[in-house]
Amino acid sequence: MNKAFVKESEDADDDDEAPGLPPLPAGARNYITPAGYARLRAELMQLLDTERPKMVETVSWAAKNGDRSENGDYLYGKKRLREIDRRIRFLTKRLDIAEVADPALHHGHTQVFFGATVTYARENGSEQTITIKGIDEADSLHGEVSWVAPIARALLKAHEGDEVQLVTPAGVERIEVLEVRYPAP
Repeated sequence: MNKAFVKESEDADDDDEAPGLPPLPAGARNYITPAGYARLRAELMQLLDTERPKMVETVSWAAKNGDRSENGDYLYGKKRLREIDRRIRFLTKRLDIAEVADPALHHGHTQVFFGATVTYARENGSEQTITIKGIDEADSLHGEVSWVAPIARALLKAHEGDEVQLVTPAGVERIEVLEVRYPAP
């Protein structure tokens, strides 16, 4: 098969956004907890210090083996190197604009700010607990939501006992803030 039909486009490498992550709102800051910042920085250092040098070594070895057009190690290595470089660019950009906000500074407060763990009651009587985190660190499987998520936007600046309105596709729902917690300093 002709290479023109199988070669990956170089334009795809310019896309530095990670799939599945919501973009930052225009003009908004990239709030992140100290632990989230440390996790992203550790990933960046792992890529720069370990994975990328290993992959460069593998590609170099594979290139010495002759015909590169049918060399699986070389082709895979080049593709993996592009993925690593794309992730490095993404992490570097996100860390450069990150604003570390320590939720422990609000320990003891009853108002909802970034980093709060909030328990709230829905209209149907069910209770839910979420933690408001940064875009790059929120994990919905662990009850963490991004500070730009609709539920977080509705809860921000509310106090314990307040009722807030959450706009959903099904309509407006009233939720009551039951408890606000922050990690201990």
